[in-house]
Amino acid sequence: MTSGPSGYPLIDDVLEEAIGRGGRHDPILPRGGGPAGNARLTAWTGVLLLAVVIAELITLLDVTGLIGWHVGIGIVMVALALVKSASTGWRITRYYTRHPAYVRAGPPPTLLRILGPLVIVTTLGVLGSGIALIALGEEQSRQEMFALLGQRISPITIHQVFFILFAAFTGLHVLARLVPAVVLMNGRVQHLQSGTSVPGGPGRTGTLAAALLASALAVALVLPVSGWHHDDHHFRHFQRHAVR
Repeated sequence: MTSGPSGYPLIDDVLEEAIGRGGRHDPILPRGGGPAGNARLTAWTGVLLLAVVIAELITLLDVTGLIGWHVGIGIVMVALALVKSASTGWRITRYYTRHPAYVRAGPPPTLLRILGPLVIVTTLGVLGSGIALIALGEEQSRQEMFALLGQRISPITIHQVFFILFAAFTGLHVLARLVPAVVLMNGRVQHLQSGTSVPGGPGRTGTLAAALLASALAVALVLPVSGWHHDDHHFRHFQRHAVR
């Protein structure tokens, strides 16, 4: 195996992937598109999820004043994260159960194979803990559960820890996957002749539309009764004391 610019094959494989020059080949199958269709669904979902995550980060600039937006955007994140996890999980399952097309497509670079589960676990952790905060309401969310090394641990502290881990792992994932995702969104299929179409487009569009519609409905139903209120005195007090 020859080394690239870094001199470390494992790192060079990731760099090649990150700039869209990786040698991965996604076969096209009838109906749903097979690995090529799965890659496109994952790419579209990932880019939409990135946009929603950025919007969620913006709410952190004034989480007290934008608490309604923070909760609502978080609900949208849940729907898209579930679709992306399902899409990625499907590909992993098909590869390890030795489906010929997915075996031909091959796995991602080794470092990304290690990073992937960490991204999934921390994503589900931050979203799951966020859902728990909505269910508990403000008062219970700020109550101390236990102390660790002199630090008060409350439900929102757990959410904050998951968020920090999520931001770290997902940031690395985005650096490696954003360019390939944009390439796929532009309709290019690597190592295939130009003009080759990938079946299953309406199904992929329908999946994303259904996820967004379901999340919008969930926001409309959950937000009014979530117990988290804009400019609430207790929430401001909680912000100052939750992580002491």
